[in-house]
Amino acid sequence: MAKREKDSYVIQSVTNALNLLEEFKGNRDELGVTELSKRLNLHKNNIFRLLATLEAKGYIEQNKATENYRLGVKSLELGQTFIKQLGLVRQAKPFLEEIVKECNEMAYIGAIRQNSVVYLHVEEPDQTVRVANRVGWRVPIHCTGIGKAQIAYASEEELEKLGILDNLERFTSNTTVDRVEFIKHLKEIAKQGYALDNEEYNLGVRCVGVPVRDYTGRVVGGISVCGPSFRMTDEILKAKIIPVVREAGEKASKRLGFGT
Repeated sequence: MAKREKDSYVIQSVTNALNLLEEFKGNRDELGVTELSKRLNLHKNNIFRLLATLEAKGYIEQNKATENYRLGVKSLELGQTFIKQLGLVRQAKPFLEEIVKECNEMAYIGAIRQNSVVYLHVEEPDQTVRVANRVGWRVPIHCTGIGKAQIAYASEEELEKLGILDNLERFTSNTTVDRVEFIKHLKEIAKQGYALDNEEYNLGVRCVGVPVRDYTGRVVGGISVCGPSFRMTDEILKAKIIPVVREAGEKASKRLGFGT
């Protein structure tokens, strides 16, 4: 069915309800009726009806103390079901646990979704100082270990289609924003088998990322370890963290059928 034909079946009220739910993405825990009305450009009465419907189904709940609204338990259940359906998380999770046990640093599974990396699962270490990223968070592709590891094997044409080469935003003084230099950097990553984020996204944070492949050889996600730079020294990276993360990526890929 052509896109134009499909568009004729779109139900506006459902679209409005989904747009309302998406307003809760990010760091905003609660939103009020007035703010939602302004953001969605809908009358308050429409917002009230949408909220009442979503609240009745458990996807939205009201904080009685503030009278604002927040995501309900059903939204969490739906998100968790999506994550469980991903074989990547199910197969790679044990190896993240091994990483944390060996390195005592934060370990992640992530996949590229809509031009950014989404964290699908996080294993936390027993550290007082640690990197605070959560499941569902989106991070850039071009300046993170978990992102660069997934695109290092892509052709320049594929990178163009993803729109990465035209959006090399600078986050720190270490971020590579030159197109030619970035492509050269990716080739080095592909050759060595891992990607290093050397304070390129956040100052004071270093990460190591590796790709995870499925039975077809396609890169379907990545595994990463992140920690404060004062612990992730060059010596520790070389002696412990990089070998452990690379092994985890290889094991996870094998679980997904790669190389068998």
